[in-house]
Amino acid sequence: MIFRALHSRNYRLFFGGQSISLIGTWMQHIAASWLVYHMTNSAFVLGVVGFAGQIPTFLLAPFAGVFADRMNRHRIIIVTQTLAMIQALMFALLVLTGAVTVWQIIALSILLGLVNAVDMPVRQAFIVDMIERREDLGNAIALNSTMFNAARLVGPSIAGVLIATLGEGMCFLLNGISYTAVIAALSAMRMTPRPKHGQRAHVMQELREAFSYALGFAPIRSILLLLGLVSLVAMPYTILMPVFAKDVLHGGAHTLGFLVGASGIGALGGTIYLASRRSVRGLGNVIAVSAGLFGISLLAFSVSRVLWMSLLFMLLTGFGMVLQFAASNTVLQTIVDDDKRGRVMSLFTMAFAGAAPFGSLLAGGLASRIGAPATLLLGGVCCISGSLLFARALPSLREMVHPIYARKGIIPEVASGLQSATSLPRPPAD
Repeated sequence: MIFRALHSRNYRLFFGGQSISLIGTWMQHIAASWLVYHMTNSAFVLGVVGFAGQIPTFLLAPFAGVFADRMNRHRIIIVTQTLAMIQALMFALLVLTGAVTVWQIIALSILLGLVNAVDMPVRQAFIVDMIERREDLGNAIALNSTMFNAARLVGPSIAGVLIATLGEGMCFLLNGISYTAVIAALSAMRMTPRPKHGQRAHVMQELREAFSYALGFAPIRSILLLLGLVSLVAMPYTILMPVFAKDVLHGGAHTLGFLVGASGIGALGGTIYLASRRSVRGLGNVIAVSAGLFGISLLAFSVSRVLWMSLLFMLLTGFGMVLQFAASNTVLQTIVDDDKRGRVMSLFTMAFAGAAPFGSLLAGGLASRIGAPATLLLGGVCCISGSLLFARALPSLREMVHPIYARKGIIPEVASGLQSATSLPRPPAD
């Protein structure tokens, strides 16, 4: 059943509230990128703004993971969502009054980046707290991606119309209002306190333990490295979309909305596919193939000069991207020890979102020198290379994951997803 995780009341509340809020988030994302490019006509400044909004995740996500394992995740998320709402309303005020400058946009991007640096790893770890049956975890993660990418389809389309008719400020205002839905949903949850794990060590010691645990176990390490590579060289395609919409395809804000919307349609299809799966069986192959598809589609998009072809390649790009992201998330959440979940998911956030600021800065700099199409072409080639290396290592990774599933008592059919029947020792705890 595709929606089986919605049987859990708390997750159902979260799903409904977040679905509304994410539409506003994507509206703001499109409006901000269009506003910056309209004000500066510079791909490099787009990269700087992207870097400013994402670098806090790289720096702070590991510490947020420690607090996610120590503190009340539910309360943390209510605070972060409230702060994100305040940021959106501040942005709206500046734009609607005509007082906004590029430096203010960068400052507000940093503010939102600080909020997201805490929110993202905590929210990833919070998923397991909301579901009532552990076997629904993979479905909940897939539904999260479905929700995100459905909003990615709807939000940019609305933003394109609003920018053309009422201006960018209305997108920021509606995003600020949309946060009330998720805050209300979080407040209505009835949470069961998580068990304590005894005396906690110093923060830096727990960070070292997390790095040793994750990087010392090849399946976790391989997933994080591939994710980090793709985030560095391929994910920055999003900040270059205004360049393609305006200069390559000779369109306007509506063209930008169509491109991002097409990527959202593909991503939505990928998440529906993952949500329909009954187990994690075969997700190792999905990770390898989807990373390769992401790279091939990005390469093809970089050489397209026809709108309908570009939309098709964006659709495939979104499909490959979300498959890799969600499949990697599901495998990690399934094999990680519960007392290290927050910290490992902070490393996941660091690989997925933390590498993005460097990619944004790199993409912006390269695009200003060799052009946006050549920049995405290089990213696609690197992405394909990474997927081939991961596929080559996959047989040994399967063997290492098998005893983790056996130890956790996961149903037998799941225990063949990334592994074979060979039993090896559990991953190091420190």
